[in-house]
Amino acid sequence: MKKTCHSEYGTLQSVYIKTAQAAFVSQQMINDQWQTLHYLSSPDFKQAVHEYSAFEKLIHATAKNVKYFPENASLSMDSIYCRDASIATDFGLIICNMGKEGRKNEPVAAKNSYNLNKELILGTIALPGTIEGGDIAWLNENTLAVGRTYRTNISGIEQLKAFVEPKGIQVITVDLPHYKGESDVFHLMSILSPVDKNLAVVYSPLMPIAFRAYLLDNGFDLVEVPDEEFETMGCNVLALSPRDCIMLEGNPITQARLEAAGAKVTTYKGAHISLKGGGGPTCLTRPLLREV
Repeated sequence: MKKTCHSEYGTLQSVYIKTAQAAFVSQQMINDQWQTLHYLSSPDFKQAVHEYSAFEKLIHATAKNVKYFPENASLSMDSIYCRDASIATDFGLIICNMGKEGRKNEPVAAKNSYNLNKELILGTIALPGTIEGGDIAWLNENTLAVGRTYRTNISGIEQLKAFVEPKGIQVITVDLPHYKGESDVFHLMSILSPVDKNLAVVYSPLMPIAFRAYLLDNGFDLVEVPDEEFETMGCNVLALSPRDCIMLEGNPITQARLEAAGAKVTTYKGAHISLKGGGGPTCLTRPLLREV
């Protein structure tokens, strides 16, 4: 067994999270921001704190080292979705440059926390490049998939390649469709969640044919999310360890299909911390090390 950042499914060892208390701050802040940030509706602060407390316990049950991003007055409530501000590699963290204007301060805040905790930094994505962590998924130790979306542009992808390709990492660009447009939260991990070395949860109707074929050709079995569970984030699944998963409650078909594939599935209530803001359990966490 070894520890690596290059996995979406290994047993979670160290992870950064940001609590609802620290991100949402107050009901007044939610009231001021939710519409501008394109939430489906306004979260309830007390309910969000309650939901997050239960989610946090699920993370602590596996991860040996849980670190916290602090409250920061320069950030929006979107900072609860802390995966997006950085990319974890074995060579150091890559600090992103957000494609969503309301989140532009998050990468610097994340970098400050990393520096305080003496985390290794590999580099930073600079303008005109944009890239968000939700568009990044490790397929195996040497292969990184990146979504070309409204949040992640060609310049950002080229900068990512410049950081990791000289170190032997293959970067696969996945061109995603327009779908609901520029204001929507539509990342690569909206349609892909690897949960084991050969198992991934996918939403095939929005998946490019070439990328879906690549997964199949490379030995992945696919757990298909039905149409009625895509909007309720059935495809956003966090592996705590191989085939030991956390997903948002309310997706019984996907859950049953995962369990039929040999996975253990734990659900959490996330109406206020996930569903309304479009950020599931992968979005709520910035995993660093996993054991594989």
